[in-house]
Amino acid sequence: MPHVLIETRRTAAREEEVALMDAVHDALQRAFRIPPSDRHVRLLAHEPHRFAVPPGLREPQRFTQISIDAFGGRSLEAKRALYREIVDSLERLGIPRDHVSILVREAPQENWGIRGGQAAADVDLGFEVNV
Repeated sequence: MPHVLIETRRTAAREEEVALMDAVHDALQRAFRIPPSDRHVRLLAHEPHRFAVPPGLREPQRFTQISIDAFGGRSLEAKRALYREIVDSLERLGIPRDHVSILVREAPQENWGIRGGQAAADVDLGFEVNV
């Protein structure tokens, strides 16, 4: 049930934006083993002057920041796999590997209200979190 926010410094064609969102969601499916239907992905395109990036980037307009809020419990190996999967996928879309920043924030399941206001800890999620 990860919630994803992808932030960029430029607007792109609809197809490119959808491909970016799909790439991150697909990486989550592979690394965190979430089901395809567990899709909570947002894309926010900033005006470049409203999104400062590290100096010296070759293509600063392609800098992409990804924030993922997820249930706690994923292993370090799963997180490493996620980072690799995301960077590999975005590189195929023309985003340089060193232009991607990923932040995973974890919260206990009891801190998530889902499916009609239930604590996620009380719900059969249909997938394993501890991967």
